[in-house]
Amino acid sequence: MSDVSDNGVNPEKDLSASNLPGQRGQGGEEIRVQRGMFGANNGGDTSGYGGLVRSVRLPGPASRPYGGWFDEVADELEGALEEQGLLPGNAIEKTVVDRDELTFHIEREHLVRVARTLRDDPALRFELCTGVSGVHYPNDKGRELHAVYHLRSITHNRVIRLEVSCPDSDPHIPSLFSVYPTNDWHERETYDFFGIVFDGHPALTRIMMPDDWQGFPQRKDYPLGGIPVEYKGAQIPAPDQRRSYS
Repeated sequence: MSDVSDNGVNPEKDLSASNLPGQRGQGGEEIRVQRGMFGANNGGDTSGYGGLVRSVRLPGPASRPYGGWFDEVADELEGALEEQGLLPGNAIEKTVVDRDELTFHIEREHLVRVARTLRDDPALRFELCTGVSGVHYPNDKGRELHAVYHLRSITHNRVIRLEVSCPDSDPHIPSLFSVYPTNDWHERETYDFFGIVFDGHPALTRIMMPDDWQGFPQRKDYPLGGIPVEYKGAQIPAPDQRRSYS
């Protein structure tokens, strides 16, 4: 039996705009205004969506109460940092609650101390870091490169994120190898693809690309490369010579 009415609308589905994925309204930090479906900026947009204008926003800081156990974790972390003589506001740039997930944005010079506190404090006990991922926001001036760490507490069955940013001109972030040794290969991969230099890593080398490779392939300004292809007498240019939609 179909759950769709005669007019094509599913009566069980909430169609409010706030329930749609990716909707932040006017909240958050605007880092770019995209025009067209694919953001073409060096020619006409052939997608048919040339008139589409969309702001690209990062979620802004949340205000208390965060809800659920989020407040407990935030209180315990801030209290533990204060006990070490570190003002929480100097280490935690902002706390974000978005899509039911808790993320602490950490100043890079305090990353190792915050991570060790999250691991060792009995009330926190985030014993496992499942890796670090790189993100590149070319228009987020002064913090173009982001490293995102996913931490899991096996003791308390909780998951949080740490996020650290650095400028493209100074792509250095302290390594968490000394706190979470499993980050060894994850930091190598992030360095290989995004060019983030993890200071203190015991052997920061490329892991996928050749040692003499130029550039970092997963940055958004990296050329697509390729070779021209002949197809039935027509020449198809290499991807980096075609119209750009990025």
